[in-house]
Formats: sequence, structure tokens, C-alpha cells
Amino acid sequence: MGKYSLLLDALAEAGQAIEVFAPEPMALEWVEAVHDPDYVAAVMAARVPAERERRIGFPVTAAVARRTLAVAGGTYGAALYALEHGFAANGAGGSHHALPDGGAGYCVTNDLAIAANLLVVEGPVRRVLIVDLDVHQGDGTAVIFAGRDDVLTFSMHAGRNFPVRKARSFRDVELADGCGDAEYLAILERELAGLLAEVKPDLVLFQAGVDPHVDDRLGRLALSDAGLAARDAMVVGMCRAAGVPLASTLGGGYAADRMTVARRHAAGLIAQWGAARDFPKVARMPGENDDACHPRAQGA
Repeated sequence: MGKYSLLLDALAEAGQAIEVFAPEPMALEWVEAVHDPDYVAAVMAARVPAERERRIGFPVTAAVARRTLAVAGGTYGAALYALEHGFAANGAGGSHHALPDGGAGYCVTNDLAIAANLLVVEGPVRRVLIVDLDVHQGDGTAVIFAGRDDVLTFSMHAGRNFPVRKARSFRDVELADGCGDAEYLAILERELAGLLAEVKPDLVLFQAGVDPHVDDRLGRLALSDAGLAARDAMVVGMCRAAGVPLASTLGGGYAADRMTVARRHAAGLIAQWGAARDFPKVARMPGENDDACHPRAQGA
């Protein structure tokens, strides 16, 4: 959890200027729209049963309950900003393992699902594509949107990693252990090009987990630092070329040293912004010239 508080430090260390917006907490009715209301009530009261907390991986305290609303609000706020300007990022989020009946795998509620559902119900978009490149399958998101055609899920993940029982996304790509940069990027380019052409989304929500890194504690793939940066630039660049706004979330990333993971996330965000700089919808900040743009980040 400590990596989130270190993200801004890592961006500053890299010399990346940003503008941070504090999101409005997500309204409970929209959390309940994708999660069982009894479970949501237990989260808000910090009374989640011990068995469910074991599946989540940590106790659900009052602070965690407040945080889950802020994270969902951050993903939704980033999406709204991206629809206006082309690109934005949530400094947290990507909690893709949370299922309709409860959390799992370090995810209390599913911010991707909450935000995507709210966007299509309220009407800013007709169709959302969730591009999930965490090393673990986005099973919770897949289950929540099974059978729907307004929010479609694409998960490209390690086939032999968590969860043991995979859900069925709109499109799943399972990778072999040790898959490296060249093979990964070739597969991603082919798959994403096909999906953008087929789905024609109004918005992409990007789960940009850095756990496909070769040194990740919970990963089984072998992407390098350069490979992760190329992945993120590819996703944003392909969406930009297709004219599809994109909002990203951090997703997973695990190491004994928290700053190491924060730096990987920061490098990914910098690569994303580099690919989004000439997005026609991205706004210039006051006083900027065409060669000096700052990303707008939604922080949770």
C-alpha cells in the first residue's frame, strides 16, 4: 500500500511536472450498482467478515473504507477528464479482483467497474473498453460485466498466475511464464488493434499494472523497464491514433522496496503522457508552449 504515497515523490524525482486533482468520493449508490449492498454496508461499517478479509488480504478498517470511495472517485474523475482532454491518470486504482459479492486479491471494491458502469448509465459514453495488462487476470471486472455489450473487458495476463480459476473476459490472452518484451509487445499490438477496430469504444480504461516486470515479487512474466514503458506508450499511442480518450489506473506491482515499485509506476505514467502529448483533445496548461506539456493526474 505504501507505494501509492510514494508515487508523487517518484514523479518529482524523475523531473515530471504534474497537476494533481483531489477526486470526489464515489457515492454509495454507484458502488452498490456493481457490488452487493450488504457487502458495501459491511465495508463502510468496517465489519467485513474475517473470511472475506482473508480473501482480500488485509483488514478493512474505516480508513480503508474511505479510501475505496476515493479510489473509485479518482478513476471516474480521471475518465471524465480524459473525455474532455484525451488523457488522465488515477494515482491509484485498478482493483480488478473485486467481485460482485465482495473483495479479493488486495481489492476491496472494483473502481474500474464502478466508474465504467456509471459512465455508461449516466450517458457520457455508450461503450467502454477496459484494457487490463496487470500480470493477473481481471477476473472481478470480467464477472461484473459478463453478458453486457456496453462495457467490454480485455485481459492479457500470465496464464499460470492468480486467480487459479479464471473468469471469462470479452477477450482473454494468457501468456506463458517468462514471456519477454518482444513477444509481449507483438501480441499486445495485434490484439489491441483488433479490439479497437471491433469494439469502437468511446473510452478506454487502462489497468497499467507493473507486475509483468521480470523482478516483480508476484509476477511470472519477464518484461524489462524499457518493455513496460514501451507497453504503456503503445496502449496510449494506439488509442490516440484511433481518437479514443484513455484514463489509466496503477494496478499491481510488488517488491520488498516500496520506492522501487513507485518508480516503475512513475515511469509508466511518464511513458503514457509522452504518447498522449499530441493527442488532439489534450489541453495546454496556461503559459505552456507546444513543447512543454504537463500531464493532468487524478489522484486518489
